[in-house]
Amino acid sequence: MNNTEKIITEIKEFHRDIEAWFRGEKDQSGLYKKLMSGFDVDFNMVTGNGDTISLAAFSEWLPEAYGKFPERSIIIENIEVQTTERHGLASYIEIQTTGAKVTRRKSSAVFIIREEKVLWLHLIENWI
Repeated sequence: MNNTEKIITEIKEFHRDIEAWFRGEKDQSGLYKKLMSGFDVDFNMVTGNGDTISLAAFSEWLPEAYGKFPERSIIIENIEVQTTERHGLASYIEIQTTGAKVTRRKSSAVFIIREEKVLWLHLIENWI
């Protein structure tokens, strides 16, 4: 698998797993470990509201969201990826549907590639 394919796979798998997390569908402990293993220690994100969240803050918030949105679905569209040997930059559209409420965000993410592992380093979400 080339680096572009690795990043696309990571984006799709992460969103499938976070959807399962929101729904409370899988083993919480195992899923938490899997989700957190995909981040670099220096990860941070900028939310659609402009708030910056560190990996520590994200890891503290995550347990609060387990099973809170049993009807939520997440769809990823229009993934575009540029890579070097050790880094990747991806953009994509994320659509979250919870009941009748639909939110859309254009996201861009920087990844670090270490051998076969792709790690999220930075994520920016913009509401659309």
